[in-house]
Amino acid sequence: MLITRFCAVLAISALTACVQIPEPVPSMPGGAKYVAMGSSFAAGPGIPDYYEATPAPCYRSTKNYAHQLAARLSLNLTDVSCSGATSAHLTGPRGAIPPQLDALTPDTRLVTVTIGGNDLGYIGGLTNASCAGLMAETGIEADCAPMIAAPAEKTYADLAARMDAVAKEIRRRAPQAQLVFVDYLAVLPEAGSCPATPIDAIQADSARYAARRLAEITRTVAAQNNASVITASEFSKGHDACSADPWMNGYPRPGAPITGALYHPNMKGMTAIADALEQLLSDSRREW
Repeated sequence: MLITRFCAVLAISALTACVQIPEPVPSMPGGAKYVAMGSSFAAGPGIPDYYEATPAPCYRSTKNYAHQLAARLSLNLTDVSCSGATSAHLTGPRGAIPPQLDALTPDTRLVTVTIGGNDLGYIGGLTNASCAGLMAETGIEADCAPMIAAPAEKTYADLAARMDAVAKEIRRRAPQAQLVFVDYLAVLPEAGSCPATPIDAIQADSARYAARRLAEITRTVAAQNNASVITASEFSKGHDACSADPWMNGYPRPGAPITGALYHPNMKGMTAIADALEQLLSDSRREW
């Protein structure tokens, strides 16, 4: 399989977004069926307004990257992303919520997937550690959930196997679809932390390691299944929760509330991903 990496300059950010794509990638015709799957980093909790479908709630924003992309390219979107989803909820039900892959049909032309963080306890671990860290820092009593242990190697291996199975099932159910994995926007800076991320150095490094492993798994699974990757983890560096221009919310603290969901993308982050997807689908035949 021939894989091409190109770097496209995103107008919104003046940064370089590296995208892994199979070659060639056709442009997406207007009216094409688009199915968006994944966890809260796809759904967009905290970014109003919400689009819900029975049985809700999944806190799907009408401004998440899938909705933005569908509006720009006139695609027929079915958004089944859901806050709290794991890779198991793509292939199996989550209570009354059907498997996300059930949204696929043979005429589906585009599928995007952002998944894996909940399998690793990534954002939950950051949240629980931040609650404890802020309580220790300020002395303010809080009802913090227990700390989450770092993922074991088997956890990473199991996630990789499930994501590979998801990709193969997407190919089976929607053989005409362009499959694009979108990895997770950077939450923490490349080193250290800040008041918006009240965790110690060990916890920060552990979270960064989990984020790197998730990005690596995503790239590997995509390459094995002739899929594209939007490497949001790379082009969002410098726009983490500690940056001067964050695409990611931090942890709320006294005197510094947040607008949106803690440790989740804000509107700028969602728009940056939509920009990268639009360039992939609209300009993929250009020489980069």
